[in-house]
Amino acid sequence: MDMETIRELQAYGYFFFTVFLVLILYGYVYHLYKSEKIGRRNYEKYADIALNDDITDAPVEKIEPIEEQKQKEEQ
Repeated sequence: MDMETIRELQAYGYFFFTVFLVLILYGYVYHLYKSEKIGRRNYEKYADIALNDDITDAPVEKIEPIEEQKQKEEQ
């Protein structure tokens, strides 16, 4: 293989990798939008975590005792 062939393969690889990353990004944005639209998560609350990070601030989500038990069992 000469240098031109290697550079051409690198260019194709770079292009397809960039397209792949763009598809992953758009899929993630769609997932966030769909989750918020359905009501599964409210990401607006999570945006304020950096502003409301004092020890006396209320948590973003309240964990029910049953869910807390499940989380401990999973770990």
